[in-house]
Amino acid sequence: MRKMAPRVWLLCAWLLAFLAGCDTGTEQTVVVKFWAMGREGEVVQALLPAFERRNPGIRVRVQQIPWSAAHEKLLTAYAGDAMPDMLQLGNTWLPEFVALRAIDSLDERIRNSAAVQTADYFPGILATNVLDGITYALPWYVDTRLLFYRKDVLASAGVTAPPTTWAAWIEAMTRVKARVGGDRYAILLPINEWQQPVILALQLGAGLLKDNDSYGDFRAAPFRQALLFYVEMFHRGLAPPVGNSQLANLYQEFANAYFSMYITGPWNIGEFNQRLPDSLKNQWLTAPLPGPDARTPGVSLAGGASLAIARSSPHKEAAWKLLEYLSEPAQQLEFYRLTGDLPSRRIAWRDPLLADNPYAQAFWQQLQRLKATPPIPEWERIASKIGQYCEAMIREAMTVDEALAALDRDVDALLEKRRWLLRKRR
Repeated sequence: MRKMAPRVWLLCAWLLAFLAGCDTGTEQTVVVKFWAMGREGEVVQALLPAFERRNPGIRVRVQQIPWSAAHEKLLTAYAGDAMPDMLQLGNTWLPEFVALRAIDSLDERIRNSAAVQTADYFPGILATNVLDGITYALPWYVDTRLLFYRKDVLASAGVTAPPTTWAAWIEAMTRVKARVGGDRYAILLPINEWQQPVILALQLGAGLLKDNDSYGDFRAAPFRQALLFYVEMFHRGLAPPVGNSQLANLYQEFANAYFSMYITGPWNIGEFNQRLPDSLKNQWLTAPLPGPDARTPGVSLAGGASLAIARSSPHKEAAWKLLEYLSEPAQQLEFYRLTGDLPSRRIAWRDPLLADNPYAQAFWQQLQRLKATPPIPEWERIASKIGQYCEAMIREAMTVDEALAALDRDVDALLEKRRWLLRKRR
């Protein structure tokens, strides 16, 4: 027994060392919690095995969150000190999470990165990620809206090319309306969407807000002129006064020529290709939005989603490696193949997958001409008010002047706290 005692002690020591080694290995593996929205949260997981092979000490745990619940869930996580390490944000949400100090500045990491080149991003999209000169996120994919149209219907109405000015647009819509008849329309502008009237206003240089974004500026001449143009399309019978939910099947109605033009985004390229009958496969196309006149190209909204790192994350270095990886042109192209989401890196657009795609090329052109909505946390509620009063004008429940006065009044009330904070800061 005395001879065996040293052997037992040696065995115990070896087991303790082995177990300690196992614990050390576990501690060295960093788990990055990544919250991604909608289908992107499902599809991005296909890109992660290669990242984990490249970074054997990092594992990524993706939580997929429906877009409808994402905003509330992120705010709840912030309030409960339960934020993920990295998160996907809609561009219009960014100011709110910056105001909450929920996400971290990326400037120093960008300066030291060989993979991230900010000059390669579309300037209008990148600008939505920068507040007060500080970069808080990087665009993951880009989004904007432009014109989808039926080539055959326009041609039958004598319109041989998509319009490039408002005057040509009205003429084209008037011709189409005359061609298709009284129970059909030239364009679909869903009255429950605020984007279309705001795009028209931005094309005329409307500021939307004034005095450091602390008051509404909707009665100003540019916004009023844009609203008159927008509402006139309904009053002249060029657009039906309906919302998206009132159309049983948007794609079937487009195929039936219930409408022949539609302002929408890149997600519908795949939907149109899949849902339209084979007879229409080559009868529709995309085009940049018309501008107010020949000297003023039509701008559109800067949209999409970005990736940010939570300020409270204990794994910021690992999260940044993941953000760098998803920003690589190769990963952006693969993500486009899987989702149809357009790459935010311009170099990725040189690939034939996009360069030879006739539907994507109009988006390439439009992405050079973008404007962002005011970068304030209250914008989502303001946008909802714009939609509410636009519908009232379309249905002739209010005049344009009545609606714009009410809109300014409601927006001023929404921005009362912002004015108080600005006064306090001064």
